[in-house]
Amino acid sequence: MAGDTMDPIAVLESFCRPHSQAHAIILGHGIQVRDKAVAVARRLGLPADRVEFIAQAALLHDIGIIKTATPELGCHGSLPYVCHGEMGARMLEARGLAGHARVCRTHVGVGLTAREIKERNLPLPPTDMLPQSLEEQIICYADKFFSKNNGRLLEKSLDGVVAGLRRWGDDKVERFLAWHRLFGGPAEPAGSVP
Repeated sequence: MAGDTMDPIAVLESFCRPHSQAHAIILGHGIQVRDKAVAVARRLGLPADRVEFIAQAALLHDIGIIKTATPELGCHGSLPYVCHGEMGARMLEARGLAGHARVCRTHVGVGLTAREIKERNLPLPPTDMLPQSLEEQIICYADKFFSKNNGRLLEKSLDGVVAGLRRWGDDKVERFLAWHRLFGGPAEPAGSVP
C-alpha cells in the first residue's frame, strides 16, 4: 500500500479528458480532500510512505464518478452516483492499484455495510464496504468536509457534515464523530451525540 512513483494525475487523465468539467471537478475535489487528509496524517505522525499513499489515494478516490450519470459534474456515464466508489475501485484494480482501489470502494458515506446495501436495494455488490485501515478512515473522514454541489466545490463546517450524515442514521454520525475525535480535534458540533 505504500506510496511510490505512481502519478495519480496521469492515472486520472487516462480515464478523464484533461481540462474537461469532470476533470476539473474530480481533481479540484481530490486536492481539497488530499490536503485535509495529509494534514491529518502528518498530525498523527505517520511515516512518509503512508502520507504519500494518502495523498495519491485522496486524489483518486472519486475517479469512478466519470462512469456515472451526473451531468452537473460533467459525467455522462450510465451508472447511479452511489456506484462511483465501486466503479472507481474496479478501474484502479485493473491498473494494479489495489490499495488505492480499496479507498474508492470504502469512502462512500462513512462506509456501507452489506446489510445496508441489501435493505436500501442499492445497485452495489452486497458486501461490507467499510473503511478499515487508518489510511482509508482518514480519507473517508476528510472527504466528508467537501462537496461537489452542482459542480461547485464547497467546504462544509463540522455542523454541516453532521447534519448531512444525520439523515442516514445516528450510527453514521457516531462513526464520523469518533474519527473527528481521533483526527480532527475534541470540539463537538452543536447537538451532537456523545
